[in-house]
Amino acid sequence: MRRFSLTQSIKVLLFAILLIAALYYGKAFLIPFVFAGILAMLLHPVVEWLEGKRFPKALAVLCADLLVVAAVAGIIGLISWQIADLAKNASQLESNITQKVDQLKQFVANSLGLSPQEQQQMIQKQQSNSNVGQNVTGVLTMLGGVLTDFLLMLIYIFLFLYYRSQLYTFVLKLVAREKQEQAREVLQKIEKTSRNYFTGLIMMIGCLWVMYGIGFSIVGAKNAIFFAILCGILELVPFVGNLTGTTITVLVNLAQGSNSSVLIGIIITYAVVQFLQSYILEPLVVGDRVSINPLFTIGGIVAGELIWGIPGMILAIPLIGMAKIICDNIESLHPYGYLIGEDNKKKGKGIKNPLTKRG
Repeated sequence: MRRFSLTQSIKVLLFAILLIAALYYGKAFLIPFVFAGILAMLLHPVVEWLEGKRFPKALAVLCADLLVVAAVAGIIGLISWQIADLAKNASQLESNITQKVDQLKQFVANSLGLSPQEQQQMIQKQQSNSNVGQNVTGVLTMLGGVLTDFLLMLIYIFLFLYYRSQLYTFVLKLVAREKQEQAREVLQKIEKTSRNYFTGLIMMIGCLWVMYGIGFSIVGAKNAIFFAILCGILELVPFVGNLTGTTITVLVNLAQGSNSSVLIGIIITYAVVQFLQSYILEPLVVGDRVSINPLFTIGGIVAGELIWGIPGMILAIPLIGMAKIICDNIESLHPYGYLIGEDNKKKGKGIKNPLTKRG
C-alpha cells in the first residue's frame, strides 16, 4: 500500500496557515518580542561601540536601552508641549466646532429633510446606547496594555543584546557544520536589512518633520509644528499614515476657522512633500535595499493589519524582507524568494514601488 506524501507546495501552504494562526493567537507575546528583536539589531552597533570604549557589557546594553527610553520620552514630550499649546485655544475651537456642526445639521436638513431637532434626538439615542464608562475603561485598558508592552520590549531588548552571542551560536548550531558559513551570512544580511530599513525610516521621518513644518508654516496652518510632527510619526504606518495625518491637519484647521486658502495650501503641501519623498528623498536617503514587489508589499501590509493591527502594518515590510533573504539562501525556497522580490530582468520597468526603497 502506497503511503500518502504531501507535495512541497502543500507543505508550504500548511506551514503558512499554521504560521498565520500562531501569529494571530500569539500576538500579545509576539508584538513586543518582534519589535524588541528588530530594535536590538538596530542598537547592536551602539552596544559594540560602547564595549569598544571599555564599558562593561551590562552597562553598554543598559545605555542602549535607555537610548530607546530617551527617544520615546522626547517624542512624547514634544507632542505634549504642542498639545498644551493647542489647548490654549480650546474654547475658540469648541465654538468653531459647534458652528460647523450647526452648519452640517442645516445642510442635512436641507438635503434629507431631517430637522435639526430630529437629528439631535438621533444623536442622543445613539449616545444613550453607548456606555461612556465602558469606553473610558477601554481607553485606560489600552493605555495600560501599551505601557506593559513597552516595558516588556525594553526587557527583551536588554536580554537580546546581553545574550546576543549565545543566541547567535544557537542558530548556527541548528544547521549542519557545512552550512554554518551560509547561515552566518544569512544572519548578517537579516541584521543589515533590518537596521538599514529602520535607520532610513528614522531619517525619513526627520526630513518629513522639516518639510511639513516649513510647508504648513508658509501656508499659515495653525499649530504647524504639531501637525508636522504628527504627519512625520504617522509615516511609520505605510500608505495610510501620512494621508491620515494630513486629513487630521485639514479637519482641525477647518474646526479652528481657517479659510479655504489655508486648507488648499495644506493639501498642496502634502502633495509636494509626497513628490519630494518618493522621487528625491527616498532614493537619496534610504536607497534600494529592501527589494519586494508591489503585490507582496501591499498584501503584506493588509495582512499585517488584519493579524496584528497597526504594529503589523509597521513590521510588515521588514519582516517580508527578512523572509525573502531566508528564501533566497535556501535552495528549496528559491521560487518563493523570486515570487516575493522584484524581477531583476524587469527592474526599472513597470510599477514603481517607493515603499520598498526605505532603509
